[in-house]
Amino acid sequence: MLIILIVYLITLVLQYWLDIINIKHMKKHGSKVPAGFEGFIDETILKKIHAYTIEHNTFSLFESLFSSMVTLLFLYGGLLGRYASWVSSLTDSFILQGTIFFLFLSYASSLLSVPFSLYNTFRIENKYGFNTMTPKIWLTDFIKSTLISSVLMIIVLVCGLWIVLESPHLWWLFVWGFFFIFSIFMMYISPYVIEPLFNKFTPLEGDGLEKKITAMMQRTGIRISRVFTIDASRRSHHTNAYFTGLGRTKRIVLYDTLMSRMEEHEVLAVLAHEAGHWKKKHVLKMIMVFEALSLAGAYVAFRVLKSGILADIFGLPGNAFLAELVILAFVFGIVSFPVTPLFSAISRRHEREADRFAVGLAPLPEALATSLIKLSKDNLSNLHPHPLYAAVYYSHPPIVERVRTIRELAAHSP
Repeated sequence: MLIILIVYLITLVLQYWLDIINIKHMKKHGSKVPAGFEGFIDETILKKIHAYTIEHNTFSLFESLFSSMVTLLFLYGGLLGRYASWVSSLTDSFILQGTIFFLFLSYASSLLSVPFSLYNTFRIENKYGFNTMTPKIWLTDFIKSTLISSVLMIIVLVCGLWIVLESPHLWWLFVWGFFFIFSIFMMYISPYVIEPLFNKFTPLEGDGLEKKITAMMQRTGIRISRVFTIDASRRSHHTNAYFTGLGRTKRIVLYDTLMSRMEEHEVLAVLAHEAGHWKKKHVLKMIMVFEALSLAGAYVAFRVLKSGILADIFGLPGNAFLAELVILAFVFGIVSFPVTPLFSAISRRHEREADRFAVGLAPLPEALATSLIKLSKDNLSNLHPHPLYAAVYYSHPPIVERVRTIRELAAHSP
């Protein structure tokens, strides 16, 4: 018990140290306009990036610290055992116990996050010109997301716990299989059922851009069913674009904020990058890695839970299966930190591959560089992250390095 606590605290200290050196590095170098960014970024924008990054990262640090304190109090202050005992007193049904146990924990977590969400949305994001959400929209979104997550969680919990009851020796395999099938199912239906509950999707029409997008994708063998714009500006001025769907038929979704700030050739370049991810099968590869690790994790969980070692270490009374699952998730969270740099490196490699593909596909290769500069400006992205911080956390290469590489590739493209 003490060893787990010490390792957790060491992990927290390392995470906070990385945050601090990242902020210090930006303070030291953040006043310099990167080469190639002239004309897009000036000293006024740099000061705004500087202030936003510091305020946002400091806020995230305090939020993380609060979350860690609550977690430690719950696990090490005896609250977990008392909560588990209280839930078990409500019903003798194992499935009902588990559903109540995790559903109430989810509600408690959501409620504790409310003040932070409100402050971030209506204080920080509002201060820097990002937030367009009204309190009514925020509340509506919160209620919708809570209801949807409750329904989905009940389905997952009831099915998962039923499998544990029915197959006490192989539940780890069947639960993993169920989660895998359910996640694929959600990837299929989410764009058609869940996402429209929060945003309005409008088919892209009128200026011929959809035909150009479709034609560009056809050259790569990607079949696009439709191109949509999403009313993201109702909530934020942040910009983005993404693919949805699985298999051969996919949809492209463009934020209306992206459409209003980028030239046509820049939109095509951004989508060429996304096409690169599909052609290089990055999504499929990451799903395979994740599922392989999930299967291994499910088996390890089965062995640990079967041994009862966690119940002994934390002094949990009686049948502590549900409480042990919480502790196991806590331990897995600690174990995952050392491998974070590895997955970040893999993701950055995928991004570089997608950039190279986009330079060869986009009508104007240089457009990918200018689109990324505009995205970094519009989103106030840190242009000077600490190299170690970027190595651990960044899923994309730092934007200055990325733009420089793209321009070098574009200069040698036919």
